[in-house]
This record gives sequence, structure tokens and C-alpha cells, in this order.
Amino acid sequence: MSFLEDVDVDAAREPEPFRMPVQWVNRPHQDFRGFSGTISAGIVTVGDQVRIQPMGTIAHIQRIAHYDGDKNAAARGEAVTLVLDREVDVSRGAVICSAQQPASVAERIEAHVLWMHESPVQPGRQYLCKLGTATVPAVITKISGKIDVNSMQQLTTEQLEMNEIGICVVQFESQIPHDVYTTNRHMGGFIFIDRISNETVAAGMIISDVSIARNITWQQHDVSKATRSALKNQKPGVLWLTGLSGAGKSTIANLVERALAAEGKHTYILDGDNIRHGLSSDLGFAAADRIENIRRVSEVARLLTDAGLIVIVSLISPYQSERDRARRTIVTGEFIEVFIDTPLAECERRDPKGLYRRARAGEIRGMTGIDSPYEAPSNPEMHIETVNRTPEESAIMIVEWLRTHGHLQA
Repeated sequence: MSFLEDVDVDAAREPEPFRMPVQWVNRPHQDFRGFSGTISAGIVTVGDQVRIQPMGTIAHIQRIAHYDGDKNAAARGEAVTLVLDREVDVSRGAVICSAQQPASVAERIEAHVLWMHESPVQPGRQYLCKLGTATVPAVITKISGKIDVNSMQQLTTEQLEMNEIGICVVQFESQIPHDVYTTNRHMGGFIFIDRISNETVAAGMIISDVSIARNITWQQHDVSKATRSALKNQKPGVLWLTGLSGAGKSTIANLVERALAAEGKHTYILDGDNIRHGLSSDLGFAAADRIENIRRVSEVARLLTDAGLIVIVSLISPYQSERDRARRTIVTGEFIEVFIDTPLAECERRDPKGLYRRARAGEIRGMTGIDSPYEAPSNPEMHIETVNRTPEESAIMIVEWLRTHGHLQA
């Protein structure tokens, strides 16, 4: 036997803090509640004090259940069920870890990202990020550079192509427990999954946390959203009209606002073209710019609903994931997705701005429906087909939906 075969690799490791991502909550009956998973780092013993991240709750290990029977201790690589000494709120994706050396918790991290999809990275587009046992929505907000795999030098870039390794800032939708990859590859490695195709599009390794300003506080005011809404005698909401260019969104939005104004209701239209003249005048029409435009519009819509208004958004918004993200920005129950469904052939026949003609002639790139996809809503609150319906009839349908669902109080 060679010298290398005598080396105890695990003994040569530096002591590592305990980590166990929770895979599932084990509750076969009301008298037993444990948390099952595979230990990714360190050792745990009965009586140890642990911290559950991201909540930060402290508890002690009461039992370590194993298929061979209870154990006094368990180490990296073992699948166990941990029973705590008190009731705590723990679910899949949480991490039980050393109380003295807990896993980090952050909403934003910097990472090396290996891009694996034939289409380049679209900063701002939402993906599903799987890290440990947690799966959360996430976006790449910034590409700081990329690594030349031959020289290992960092190069400046704002784009990441297939098989390139970038240095990226990743924003999670919620706080997520993690370690840096060099410390714990199980807690520091992640993958990105496309929300539509379910394909794995990237793999990442966490470098560090990215600090977020913590010295800001949401300022509470005496006049509430409920008071503003009551003064207007209406329930606020966001009518999000989506569809191809030429589908009739702007025309229908205008008719809806006229009808609501006639009833004394308080509204505001956020029209895609008008937004481009001011709020988004610095954005183009590349996928990343469109995604950022939708993010800005949804944030403005949220503020306007806080003022008690009924907001009418008229925006192509071609990606389902971005419309879903807008929905999550708005208070639950106040986002109303309206699919203005007009076939591409009919939109091209109308072509009120001449965009389709120019796209077919190669003068415009990235035209939705021509060389850029449109993802039709999967489950909109309203689906309005316009071919055999006038814009006035479509507007009436929307107003009546608002009335039926309590947005227009008498």
C-alpha cells in the first residue's frame, strides 16, 4: 500500500462548522416532529446548541434519529432526523447549523457563474435558484466581468455567453442561508433553472455576500392606503393589459379609464410608449432592458395603488416570469392580468405604428412576435379575444369585472 493510501483525508481537514440543510419535516404522528436531511459539514451531538437559518432561532438537539436507531453524534455525509428541544418554525430549505458559527444569510451575493445556455445571460430576468434544499426566485442584477479560462485574468464585460464564467451579483427574492463555495461546496454551490423550460442554464459558486444598505427604514405615515381608498370610494388594483403590439391594449385602456372616470373613479394609465419617454428613456429594447422596464412599471404601479388608485398598465410585457414578478410586487388580490388576445396575423394587418413592416424588412431587431418570443398568459384573470369584439365591448367586460369583484363601490 502506498503512502498516499494511508492518508486520512477527513482527519487532514480543518474542523468545519456543522451544517444540515432541511430536506423535509418528519411528522409521522402528533408526538414526533423531526427535521430530516443529510449533514453537509461538521459534527452534531445530542445537547448541542444550534441555530436555524434564515430565521436565526436558537434550540438544542434533543435526539438524533437514524435508520439504525438513535445516535449520540452524527457527522458529514450521514442522513439523519434531528429532534429539537422545543417547537420551532422550520421548513424545507432552512439550515440547522452551529450556533457559534452559523451559515451566512443574505438576499444578495457575488458568485462565479458558469453560463450553460445558448442564449446569453439576460440580467434582470428571473430564474429559479436551487441552493442546498432551497429553491427560490433569483435574478442576475449585474455582470462585473468574466474569467479568461486560459490566462485566468478578469476581463471587463457586460455580457456572458455560453460556457463563459462570469463574476455576477445575484439577487434572491428572500434571504437564503449559505456559505462561500471554498468553505462548503454543498452550501456554496447553486444552479439556475429556467422557469419556463425547466432547463438548467447555469451553475454558480458563491464568492461573498454583497452588502445592502441597512440604514434605511420604511417610513410609516398617518394617512393609510385604506383611508385613501375609502376617500375615493373604490378598491385599488392594477389592471395589467398584456398582448402583442397592435393588439389594442392602449385603445382598450383608454376606453376603460373613460368609463371609470364617468363613474367618478380615480385612475391612472401607465402606457408602454409613454413610460419610454420619461421613466425608461434610458432603456432600449434588448431583453434585459425590457425586463428592467417592467420592473420599474410594477414598482410605480405599486405606489399608485398605495395612493388608492386603479392603475391601468398597457404593456406588451412578453415574458410570463416578469409578469409573475410584477404580480408579486403588488399586494395579493390587487394584480389583475388581462390578456388582450389578438392573433399575430391580425396585429400585422393593423400595424398602427408600422413596426411589423419594418421588422419584416429587417429594419427592427427583437420585435415581439417576429424574432422575439411572446409568452401568452397561462392563467390570467381575464382573457379577452378581440377579433370578433369591438374595443368598446372589451372595455365594458373589464369594467364589469371590476364591479363584480368589488373594486367599484357604490
